Amino acid sequence: MKAIYVRVSTEEQAIKGSSIDSQIEACVKKAGTTNVLKYADEGFSGELLERPALNRLREDARKGLITELICYDPDRLSRKLMNQLIIDDELRKKGIVLTFVNGDYADSPEGQLFFSMRGAISEFEKAKIKERTSTGRLQKIKKGIIIKDPSLLGYRMNKERTLEIIEEEAKVVRMIFDLFTDHSSHFFNRVNGIALHLTKLGIPTKRGAKVWHRQVVRQILMNPSYKGKYEQYKYDTEGSYVSKQAGGPAIMKLRPEEERYVTEIPSVVSDEQWEYAQELLGKSRRKQLQYGTHPYLLSGLVRCGKCGNTMTGKKRKSHGEDFYVYECRKNYAGAKNRGCGKSMSENKLNRIVWGEIYKFITNPEKYRVYKEEEKATHKADELELIQKEIEKAKKGRQRLITLISLSEEDDLDIEEVKTQIVELQKKQNHLMIQHDKIEKEIKESEGSAAGENALKRALDYLSSVNADNLKLEDKKAIINFIVEEIFIVDSETIHIRTH
Repeated sequence: MKAIYVRVSTEEQAIKGSSIDSQIEACVKKAGTTNVLKYADEGFSGELLERPALNRLREDARKGLITELICYDPDRLSRKLMNQLIIDDELRKKGIVLTFVNGDYADSPEGQLFFSMRGAISEFEKAKIKERTSTGRLQKIKKGIIIKDPSLLGYRMNKERTLEIIEEEAKVVRMIFDLFTDHSSHFFNRVNGIALHLTKLGIPTKRGAKVWHRQVVRQILMNPSYKGKYEQYKYDTEGSYVSKQAGGPAIMKLRPEEERYVTEIPSVVSDEQWEYAQELLGKSRRKQLQYGTHPYLLSGLVRCGKCGNTMTGKKRKSHGEDFYVYECRKNYAGAKNRGCGKSMSENKLNRIVWGEIYKFITNPEKYRVYKEEEKATHKADELELIQKEIEKAKKGRQRLITLISLSEEDDLDIEEVKTQIVELQKKQNHLMIQHDKIEKEIKESEGSAAGENALKRALDYLSSVNADNLKLEDKKAIINFIVEEIFIVDSETIHIRTH
């Protein structure tokens, strides 16, 4: 059966105005019949060999479902010469005739040479388009023209391709700076408090979100645009487009300061206030420490056994007295996972954990037995759970790929399915890293004396201090030598994972 393959990338749609429909019409006319198999990739770069419709085409070719493939032009198959030749070779081995609307390429040495030349020219044209686009953008930037709307709170892009102030939004920006820099304000130097305050007032973010994240507030405070200095040509995104379409991350490399260009725009706050905000941001961590915090024995080690969130120390009051707990709750603005709310008394958890650790350091043989049990149960169980999640992600991706291959494009939101496939791939990659890490830990614990060394370091430390009157910092040092994580399942069930 005859088949047609068409492709349009986002870049080409913008530059040439070409369309999928016009290619289909031309290919069907060339085929001389409307009874054809159609394969269409819309919004995919010609540099990629992995494309949903092209993958289906190659699979159907291997199954013998296709007798002739009609394509508008060689660069629709690929912008890369090597990829064109790979596809051409696969088709010829199955006896499939490859025909192009623009040109007649005979299966001869001369035809193959011409086909190769066309591929090389297509790749060259792609490179030239990129070069011209990049050069043109840079020339506009040098003239003070803003290339892309940055969607900054307080500004909008005007017809002259520069930014002008939106006064209503600018008031919000000024309020953020005022609250952050005013010593009389109860939000002084508290980014998280400002974010919560804006959320409570019901002020939307630039994107219309109802919840302000502390990082959004911090980015506003750090952005030099608000003092009238908008930076362009700040990031090197070479290869980002292809990487994202292949399911990878966006590539954003920060350029050196000398390569960037600063465009003058109207300022929302004064230079002096912006610079003072930077000074406060730089000092914020040190200032927080100056206020003093309660010393938690197990700081950074406690995790919720129900939802997996880290549990942090909180101060509570009862009958006018302060007491402390470890709590699975994130109270900062915009937290994606607020936690399940599980809590446990700090004193109780300290007694349980220190009691177990003291038994370890005073009975090394019990420690060895515990390590053997831990290897056989806790890590093995975690490995099994991760493996199940990996299999779920794999099956989910396969179902979505099958859905794309079996469905008509009009019946399916292809872009939404692509997004889901990419998210599942990211999840699978993350789980694979975790899986490999735990496997490595198991092997290392079997083949090395890492646990014994941790115990030895703890014992050495114990011998160097007064063992009968250990201070909190002494206990904390010994625990950190031995403990990796502490999982609170419930008030009576505590799992201690050791190094």
